Amino acid sequence: MQPENQDKRGAARRSWRLLYSVTQPDIRHLYWAFLWLVCAAGLEVLGPLLGKRLIDEHILPRNLDWPHIWLLLGGVLLTGWASTILRYMQLVRLSGLAMRSVQRLRERVYGHVLRLPMAFFDRAITGQLVSRVTNDTEAVKGLYIQVLFVILDNSIVLVGMVCAMAWLDWRLMLIVVALLPCVLLIVFMYQRLSAPAVTRARQLRSEINAQMAESIGGMSVLQANNAGERFTERFAKTNQQQYVQRVAEIKANAWLLRPALDLLNVMLLAGVIFAFGQRTMSAVEVGVLYAFINYIARVVEPLIQITMQFSQLQQSVIATTRVATLLDEEDAQEHRRKAGVAALPAAASNDAATPAIAISHLNFEYIAGQRVLHDLSLAIPHGTFLGIVGHTGSGKSTLLSLLLRYYPAPHGSILMNGRPLDDIDTEQFRSEVGLVPQDPFLLAASAYENIDMGRGLPQERIEAAARAAHAHDFILALEDGYNTLLGEGGSRLSSGQKQLIAIARALAGQPSILLMDEATSRIDSATEQIVQRAMDELRGRVTIIAIAHRLSTIRDADRIVVLNHGRIDESGTHDELMQINQGLYQRLYQLQQLAA
Repeated sequence: MQPENQDKRGAARRSWRLLYSVTQPDIRHLYWAFLWLVCAAGLEVLGPLLGKRLIDEHILPRNLDWPHIWLLLGGVLLTGWASTILRYMQLVRLSGLAMRSVQRLRERVYGHVLRLPMAFFDRAITGQLVSRVTNDTEAVKGLYIQVLFVILDNSIVLVGMVCAMAWLDWRLMLIVVALLPCVLLIVFMYQRLSAPAVTRARQLRSEINAQMAESIGGMSVLQANNAGERFTERFAKTNQQQYVQRVAEIKANAWLLRPALDLLNVMLLAGVIFAFGQRTMSAVEVGVLYAFINYIARVVEPLIQITMQFSQLQQSVIATTRVATLLDEEDAQEHRRKAGVAALPAAASNDAATPAIAISHLNFEYIAGQRVLHDLSLAIPHGTFLGIVGHTGSGKSTLLSLLLRYYPAPHGSILMNGRPLDDIDTEQFRSEVGLVPQDPFLLAASAYENIDMGRGLPQERIEAAARAAHAHDFILALEDGYNTLLGEGGSRLSSGQKQLIAIARALAGQPSILLMDEATSRIDSATEQIVQRAMDELRGRVTIIAIAHRLSTIRDADRIVVLNHGRIDESGTHDELMQINQGLYQRLYQLQQLAA
C-alpha cells in the first residue's frame, strides 16, 4: 500500500473515531432515526405497489369495487403522509444529535487548545485555529444532517425499490441494475475531479481567515506603514485562488451530478419501455409498467442525491480530519513528559532555608544545536525581590518562559519549594505563580471581570488586589466603578492603567511567586513609581522575579542578575554592581542615564 493511501486511511479512521466519540452519548437517537428512516423508506416503496394493484385489479378490468378502491387509494395517501411524518421526526432527532455533537466537539477543541504548550503557538496561526473551532466543527453538523441523512435515506430507498422491482419482474429489474455501473463510474470521476479542489478550497478559506485576523490585529501598524494596498493585493491573490478552486468544484458538480444522472434516468426509462413494448399485453401487466416507471424515477433520484452529497462528505471528512489532527497535538503536560524533563525525587518543603526557586545547571535550546541558556544556576529565597537584566537576546524572556512552564527544560532542573516544576499539579502551579506580562491582555469586559478572569473571586478580594496594585482609585473614578466596560483590549484605559489592572489580576490569585515581564517598559515615569510602590509593599510576603528593561524599576531589588548571551555575567545589588568597573550592568545603567 502506498504511504499516501495509508495516510489517507489513517486520517479517515481518526475522523470516524472522533465523530463516534462525540456522538456516543446520544447514540440511541441515531438508532431511533435509523429505525424511522427504514420505516419511511418501506412506506415509500409500498406506495407504487398499491398503485399497481389498483390498476391491475380494478381500473383495467373495470372492477368498480368502490370499498376496495377507496381502501387502496387511502393506502397510497396514507403511506405518503406517514412517510413524510416519519422523515420529519427522524430529521428533527438527527438535527438535535448533530448540534449536540458539534457543541461537544467545539468545547473539546477549545479546551484542548487552551492546554497546548506555548511551543505550539510559536508556529500556529490565529485565524487558522479560529477556523478549526468554528468552520471545521460546523462541517460535522452537515455530515449528520446532509450527508448521513441523505446517503442513508436514499440507500435504504434504493435497496427497497430494487427488491420491489425484482419481485414484480426480475427481467425488467436487470435493465435497471445493468446501468448501475455507469453510476459508479460517474461517482469515481466526480471524486477524482472534485476532491483536490474541495481540499484546496478549504485550505485557502483558512488562509483567508488567517489573513483577516492578522490584518485586523495589526491594523495600526498597517496604516502607519501605508501597507493597505499591498495587503489588499495579497488578500485578493488568495481569494482568487480560492475562487478558482471553487469554480473547479462547481464544474465537476455541473457536469457529473445532475446532467449525467438525468441522462441515466432517461436511458433507464427508455430501456424499460422498449423491453415492455417487445412483449404482448398478456405477458405483462400494465400495473407493473406503472410501478416500474414510478420506481425508475425514484431510483435515479436517490442516486443523484447520494452523488451530490459526496462534495459535502469530502468537505466534512477533510474538516473532521483537521480537527482530529489538532486534537492529536500533545497538551502541555504530555509535551513536557515526552521531552524527558529531569524530575528529581525531591519532596515539597516549607523550610525557610529551602529556596522559593532553585535553578541548577539549566540549559535550553529552541532549535537543536542553537543553545539559548548555558549552565544557569540560581537560588531565589522566599520573599525576595530578584531583578533580571541584560541586552536583547540575552535569554531573559526564555528564562521566564521556563519558569512559567511554557516550555520543558530537559537539561538541568528547576525546583519550586523543593519540588521539580513539572511534578507540581497544574492547578496548584497556576495558583502559586502569578504573571504580569509586558503587554497586558484585557478582555472586552468590565474591570471586575478583567481582574477576576472567571475565577469567581469575591468582591472584597478583587478590591484588595486592586488596592495592592494601586488601581482601586482610578477604577472607582470610572463611571460604573468595577462594573465599567473597558472596551476591546482595554481601549478606554491608558497603558499605565492597563498595566495596573494586570498587576491586580495577578495579585488577586494570591500567588507566592510573582513574575513580571518588563512590566514598566511602556508606562510613564509616574506610573512606574506607582508600580515600584506596589512591589515594595509586597516584599517579604511574595517572591518577586522582575525582568526589566528600565533599570530604575529593579534598582532597589534584593539581588540583580545580569544575563549575557544566556549566561549569568554578573550578580549582586545595585550598589555592588555599580562598583564593577566597566561591568555590563554599569554600562547599561550609564547608557540609560544618558538617554534620560
